[in-house]
Amino acid sequence: MDIRLFWKTFAAIFVAELGDKTQLAALSFAAGGSSRWIVFFGASLALIASTAIAVLVGGGLAKVIPPIWLKRGAGALFIVMGVLFLLAKPEAAPAPAPK
Repeated sequence: MDIRLFWKTFAAIFVAELGDKTQLAALSFAAGGSSRWIVFFGASLALIASTAIAVLVGGGLAKVIPPIWLKRGAGALFIVMGVLFLLAKPEAAPAPAPK
């Protein structure tokens, strides 16, 4: 087992997920639900399923596209998304409810 690859993957995904919509959705479900464990297992299974799809697709693509181009493409997509987020107009905050 490549332990360095394991920890590099763990650290990258962990940092990327902090404050992500997925984490905020789980936080919301846990706050409003009756069982935190059900939310934990549901969110964990969803992340495992989406990660399995990404690994399978990535492994398949690596057979037809050199990995360096996959990394460059992913990097370019991150840059484009970052620029789009920076240029997006912020949504107006809802007005506070009258007392």
